Order: sequence, then C-alpha cells, then structure tokens
Amino acid sequence: MAKIYFSFSAMNAGKSAILLQSAYNYQERGMSTLLMKPALDTRDPKADHIVSRIGLNAQADLFTAETDLEAHISAAHAKKPINCVLLDEAQFLTKEQVWQLSRIADYHRIPVMCYGLRTDFRGELFPGSATLLAIADDIRELRTLCWCGRKATMTLRLDASGDAVTEGEQIEVGGNEKYISLCRKHWAEKNPNNA
Repeated sequence: MAKIYFSFSAMNAGKSAILLQSAYNYQERGMSTLLMKPALDTRDPKADHIVSRIGLNAQADLFTAETDLEAHISAAHAKKPINCVLLDEAQFLTKEQVWQLSRIADYHRIPVMCYGLRTDFRGELFPGSATLLAIADDIRELRTLCWCGRKATMTLRLDASGDAVTEGEQIEVGGNEKYISLCRKHWAEKNPNNA
C-alpha cells in the first residue's frame, strides 16, 4: 500500500538534499519520479528546479494554491507511470491539496513524499504542515542545530539589520539572508511577544 510521508524540520536541515537523494535512488533503479515545488519559491535562478544548499538540483513541476494536485499527478502518471511523487516546501500546500495527495496514495497507489517546515517564524503551524501532521502515514523529523548546539526546532525571521521580526505575513520566501534556525529557548528569547 502506498503511503504519504512527511519529513519536517526547521530551516537548513537538508530537506531538499534528502528529497533529491531519494529521487536519485528511485531513478538509479529504473523507476520514475515526479518532483514538485511551489511556484512562489523563486529564490533560485532556475525557478522550476528544486535546489539544495549543497548544490544538488533537479527539474520540478510547479504548483500554486489553485493547482489540483490529484488531477496534475494523474495526468502525468497517464503519460508515463510514476513510482513516487516527491514534493518540496510542503508547508505551502493547502489543506485540500494534502487531501488530494492522500487520494494519490490511497487510490492511485503512488507513494507521496513531502518535505517542509512544520512551523513559521511565529511558532505557528503552516496549514499544509498541520494537515500533513494530521493525516500522513509516516512522519519524520529531520534535525538541524541551533548556534548553541541544541536541536533547532524553530525558525526566526530576520529584518535587513539582523533583528527578529515578530509580526507580518506568514509566507515570505527567503533563505539564510532572512531566516535562522534556533532551539526553542533562543527563539523565545528573541520573540518575547510570541513566546
């Protein structure tokens, strides 16, 4: 039986690199994968690629909040059988899209591997992550470190001066120039209003 897998972490834990390694493992065995990422993630010059911080990259189909993922994946599978769907930045999925992915696993029997953040810079769940935590068959935490050496579980948004941002839109795409991963203690020290 195919399953939905959700691997989550704070930023800079290597989620994209692990996703790309998983895709390579499938391809090395002659199996076909479909890689997907949100269209709003335009950090890299190759907007239609999943790119890891260590330089790995691969072409991916883009989706928006309006994309019917079940229909998109079903159409791609009809053209060329897919052995696994690998989806990056899963926190940007809508609740309905997570349920669409569940139908891909349950009725189309295609495993779906999702990688993303669990919480935003305020320590609140993203809608896509909340739904994945509720219905995924297999949930795994990927670990990264705070500057103090403890496990980083929180993501802090920084302004241009390097100060903590405690208010604003939930979604603001960025990398190391805008976000840092911290343990809960050091995140709370920077976010006295949110902690």
